[in-house]
Amino acid sequence: MAEEQAQERTEEPTPKRLREAREKGQVPRSRELNTTLVLLTGAFAFFFSGPFMLSRLEALVIEGFSIDRATIFDTQALPAVLFSALGDALLLLAPLLAFLLLASVLGPLSLGGWAFSVEAVKPKLEKLDPIKGLGRIFSLKGLMELVKTLAKFVVVTAAAALVLWMSESELLQLGGQPLGTALEHTAQMLLWGFFVLTGVLVLIAAVDVPFQLWEHHRQLRMTRQEVKDELKETEGNPEMRARVRQIQREMAQQRMMAEVPKADVVITNPTHFAVALKYDQQRSAAPRVVARGADLVAQEIRSIALQANVPVFEAPPLARALYWNTRLGQEIPAELYLAVAQVLAYIYQLREFRRGGAYPQPPTHLEVPPEMHPPPQADPDGEGDPA
Repeated sequence: MAEEQAQERTEEPTPKRLREAREKGQVPRSRELNTTLVLLTGAFAFFFSGPFMLSRLEALVIEGFSIDRATIFDTQALPAVLFSALGDALLLLAPLLAFLLLASVLGPLSLGGWAFSVEAVKPKLEKLDPIKGLGRIFSLKGLMELVKTLAKFVVVTAAAALVLWMSESELLQLGGQPLGTALEHTAQMLLWGFFVLTGVLVLIAAVDVPFQLWEHHRQLRMTRQEVKDELKETEGNPEMRARVRQIQREMAQQRMMAEVPKADVVITNPTHFAVALKYDQQRSAAPRVVARGADLVAQEIRSIALQANVPVFEAPPLARALYWNTRLGQEIPAELYLAVAQVLAYIYQLREFRRGGAYPQPPTHLEVPPEMHPPPQADPDGEGDPA
């Protein structure tokens, strides 16, 4: 039972599953929506262009039956007259056919969008399997299609019978009316018949469209195992991902260590923390963190700084505040401007001393606001708690 439960499709389809389904041509479609749009388009086209089409059709009928005796018995002239009449009829119906073609294209696009797939037109032997064919026939979707077809047949037949019953007297009178009047009355009955049948189909499409969307979504649902397999396929083996992250950290650390010799000062704890700062007055408004680390990383930063003759200044409270409140490449927070400015001023005075100036006194009191000493619960760069 547990294995059967595990195979139930209870999980929502992933973006990858939806993308692959679209590439295979599996998109929601509703034939009822397409039929309804085509009929509506035809009805409105007749409504707006009916008088013009009727007048042209009347002229074509009159012209078609107004053939002189010589043309009728001329075997070469009669086909030319016939083809000319057909050409005029096609030109007359061309706008209507164009609108119907557009409606037949917009119907599928409005529901499932554009989805051209070579995979969908490839021949598949499994479609010839009679067992699977019976399974599709007696499935929930097959039952719904059967019920929908029967309901559509009954409702459309009833609507058509109602229209014919209501138009019985007008239909019987058409034979005794002049040609123009008969065509006009015929067009009116066809138009209102179209609208009645289309209204019925709108109701059917209103039921079919949500069902097709629900059925499409249901077919794409996944089992938990499928989700796990896709996650493993997409993101790779966990050990491989851990190795990639390790390599990325090592490369980032190498880039960070290369910036230490360019720093103006390295502020240390002295052993647990080390933060290297660089102040470029033309490019930044405040000193920027070019390297930071704890424990072994801090020792390496300190070692590289000493080898590169970068001043190392021991200020435990300031070093901890810088470490916990900054990120690599970030400017220091405004609350630490004063303390860092005192350190940098001392470093600049040391440079002057080496050139022959007076020996400076190191700052003895660096003010670090209490809010800059958060409890060491999390490392901004994910390097671990050095405590």
